[in-house]
Amino acid sequence: MTSEPKAPSAQPVPPRLGLFAQLIFGSRWLQVPLYVGLIVAQAVYVLLFLKELWHLVLHSFDASEQQIMLVVLGLIDVVMISNLLIMVIVGGYETFVSRLNLTGHPDEPEWLSHVNASVLKIKLAMAIIGISSISLLRTFIEAGNLGTTRSNFTETGVMWQVLIHMTFIVSAIGIAWVDRLSDNGHRKEADHG
Repeated sequence: MTSEPKAPSAQPVPPRLGLFAQLIFGSRWLQVPLYVGLIVAQAVYVLLFLKELWHLVLHSFDASEQQIMLVVLGLIDVVMISNLLIMVIVGGYETFVSRLNLTGHPDEPEWLSHVNASVLKIKLAMAIIGISSISLLRTFIEAGNLGTTRSNFTETGVMWQVLIHMTFIVSAIGIAWVDRLSDNGHRKEADHG
């Protein structure tokens, strides 16, 4: 018995695009410098984190528990902003520029396999709410000093920060709701089509 050589699996040939269509489609590569800029911003946040961590270690013995808590919340804030940057860099590049072909890579982010523009918007909204929550918590801790010379906050400032935070929450709910309505509409069309 001789085995016949297997024919290589034929990959579908992408359709040829006209010159104008190639220009339009190729314009997505103009976003690459923007993502590289965000990578530079990520490096700046790493340096900021290391600087704040160094200050925390150096001054931990002569700082109060409240001061240490505020610095730690600042570090968490930097990490959350950094996570937001990663979502935008990786998810945005994968969604709008080109595939990263990470399937099967041991470090492939779990969320990347089902990312699209809608999922990315909701993830970004949730990350912004998380960042705002940390900032608001820091404000509440520092607001205990209202009326003293150490406080950088006024009651009006705290109120505005709460209102802005609530606006972020309502916006995220609105984005998720519109996305769900849109998703249900697409499913109904597919069922009837």
